[in-house]
Amino acid sequence: MASPVHAVFCALLAAAFCSFIGYALGRRILPRSLACGAAPVLGWAVHAALALPILGGLGFSPMAVMAIAGLSIVLAGGSWWLPVDKRDDGPIPPLLAYAAAAGLALAPAAAILPKFSRAGVHLADPIFDHAKIAIVDAMARQGLPPVNPVFGPPGAPNHVAYYYLWHFSAAELASALGFSGWEADIGLTWFTAFASLSLMMGLAVWLSGRTGAAYLVVALATAGSLRTVLGWPFDDDLTPFLNDPQGFSGWLFQSAWVPQHLMAAACTVTAMVLLAQYLQRPGILLLLTLALAVAAGFESSTYVGGVTLAIGATAAAPLLYFRTDPARRLRVAAGLAFAALVTAAIVAPFVLDQLAAIAARQVSHPIVVRPFAVLGEMFSPGLRRVLDVPAFWLIELPLEFPAAFAAGGLALVTALYAPLPRPKKTALACLGCLAGGGLVASWLLASTVGDVDDLGLRAILPALLVLIAAAAAAMLRSPRRQAIAALALGGLALSLPEAAGLAGSDFAGQRMRDARVFAAAPDLWAAVRRYAGPADRVANNPLYLQRMTAWPVNISWALLSDRPSCFAGREMALAFAPLPADRREAINRQFIGVFDGNGSQADIHALAAQYDCAVIVVVPQDRIWDSDPFAASTDYRLAESRDDRWRIYARVGKPR
Repeated sequence: MASPVHAVFCALLAAAFCSFIGYALGRRILPRSLACGAAPVLGWAVHAALALPILGGLGFSPMAVMAIAGLSIVLAGGSWWLPVDKRDDGPIPPLLAYAAAAGLALAPAAAILPKFSRAGVHLADPIFDHAKIAIVDAMARQGLPPVNPVFGPPGAPNHVAYYYLWHFSAAELASALGFSGWEADIGLTWFTAFASLSLMMGLAVWLSGRTGAAYLVVALATAGSLRTVLGWPFDDDLTPFLNDPQGFSGWLFQSAWVPQHLMAAACTVTAMVLLAQYLQRPGILLLLTLALAVAAGFESSTYVGGVTLAIGATAAAPLLYFRTDPARRLRVAAGLAFAALVTAAIVAPFVLDQLAAIAARQVSHPIVVRPFAVLGEMFSPGLRRVLDVPAFWLIELPLEFPAAFAAGGLALVTALYAPLPRPKKTALACLGCLAGGGLVASWLLASTVGDVDDLGLRAILPALLVLIAAAAAAMLRSPRRQAIAALALGGLALSLPEAAGLAGSDFAGQRMRDARVFAAAPDLWAAVRRYAGPADRVANNPLYLQRMTAWPVNISWALLSDRPSCFAGREMALAFAPLPADRREAINRQFIGVFDGNGSQADIHALAAQYDCAVIVVVPQDRIWDSDPFAASTDYRLAESRDDRWRIYARVGKPR
C-alpha cells in the first residue's frame, strides 16, 4: 500500500524544487506578488516541459532524472546573482496564507491515500480517476516514451496517446526516490492543489495590493455546490429538476479527481499573465517562458491547455492588438509567432499521437457543439434542449460555483472599468477572455472520445481560478466590494454542507465489502511480479474488486501491480487503448467471459497468442475458481498456487 510518509516526502520535495526554480525565473519577468504566487506553477511548467524531451533522448533513469534536476537547481541558483528590476516591488502573500493553502491541499491528497480499519483498506471515490497511476509506474519501470500499460497486442502501437506530462512528473519522483507510482501521485496531487492556490493568492494580492486577499482565496476555494442545501426539502433527490451531477464542480472536487486538468488550468492562467506582461516588457526570456507554460498546459490536458486556451487567446487577440502601441505591433507579433513555433515544436509528438489515436478509434468528430445538460426529468427532451441553453448561466453556474461565479464576474467587470494601472488592466482583460473562453467551451462544446464529456467538465477550470482570484481581490479593493463580498460569502456559507461532505469523504473513504480482500492485494501482486518481468503483460479479471470504487475499474491492478496488462478493462481502455468502440466492447466481453466461465479454449489461446498475456491471475472471486479452464490449457502452465488466495499461470515457453 502507499505510504503516507513517502507521499509527504514527494509533496514537499515537489513544492520546494518547483517553487525555487519558479521564483528564480519569475522574479526576472513578473511583478513580485505574481512571482511569489506563480512560482510553483511556473517552476513545474518550465521544468516538466523541458525535462520530458531531454529525458526522452537521454533515457529515463533515476540518475538522469536527478542529473536534470540538479542542473535545474544550479541554473536557478546562478540566476540569483543577476540584477533584477525592482520597479514592481509590492506586497506578497503572507506565510500564514501559504500554511492555510497547504492545509486545504491536504483534502484532495487525502482522497488518494488508502484508509485502514479493522474491516480492511478503504478508498475514496476520486481514486477511480487515479487508476492512471498505471502510467506513472509504466514510465518509472520502462522509460520513455511511455509504454501503454492498458493494452498492447503484438503489432499494435505500444505507447500511450494521452496528455501525460503531469503523470511524467509523478514518474520522475517515483524513479528518483524509488517510491511507488501511487505514492508519487498522492504527493503530486497535493502539490498541484497547493500550486493552484498559490497562483490565485498571488493574483489576488497583486490585483488588490492587499495581503488579506490571499486568505480570501483559500476560503473561497473551499466552496462546494448548493445541491446539498437545495436537496434537503426533496429528500436529496433533485433529479426531477436537475440533471445528475457529472463532475462539473468547484476547486475542492476537481483538485482531487483531476489534478492533471487543474495543473493545465494553472498553466493557462499563468500563460495569459505572461502574455499581458510581454506587451509591457517584451523580452526573449519571457517569450520562452510563455512558450513552455503553454506547452505544459497542453501536454497536461488537451481540453484545458489546448481547446480552452485557444478560445481564450483568440478572444484576447483583438484586444491585445489595440492595446499595443502601433510602432511596436510588428515586433510584438513577431515575438508571439516565435513563441508559438517553440510551443508547436514541443507539443508536436503529443498532437501526432492523439490524432493517430482518434483515427484508430474511428471517431469522426471528437468535439461537437452540444449545449451543457442542466435540467432534469420533469422537462421533456425537446424542451430541455431549448431551456438548457439559458439554464447553464441562470442555474448551473450559480448552483455549482456559488462563491465564485456571480462575485467573480461582477469583480472582473467592475475592475475593467476601474482606474487601474495599465499592466493590471491588460492582465485582467486577458484573464477575462480566458475565463469567458472556458465558460463558453463548457456551455456549448462537448468531447465524444469517452463516456464522459471531459471538455465540458474541465474547460471551466481556468475560469474558476480567475473568478476566485478576482472575487478575493475585489472584496478588499473595489467600488462594489460590499456587493461582491455579500455574493461571495453568502454563496460560500450556503455551500459549506456540500464542501464538508466532500472533505469528509476524501479523508474517510467509502466502506466497501471488498475492503478486506483489497487489503491482501499487495501480496497477490508481489507474487505475480515473481513470474512477470517488467515488460510482461498480465491478465486478470477486469472486474476484480470492482466494488472498491464507485464505478467498476481494475483498481488493484492499476495501483499495486507495477506490471502492464494485456487488457485492463473497459474503463481504462476508453482512455488509453486506441480501439474502435465496437472492438473495445468485444474484447471487454471476451476477457470478462473467460474469467466468468463463459470462455472457450480458443479464447484462452487468444489471450496468449493474440493479446500477448504472459501471466494469468485467477482468484477465488472469479467464477472459474472451482472449474478452472486454465488448468487444461496447453498455452499456460501453473506457476504458483496459494490455497484459497490465488493461482498464477505462466505462458508455456516463457522463462521461469
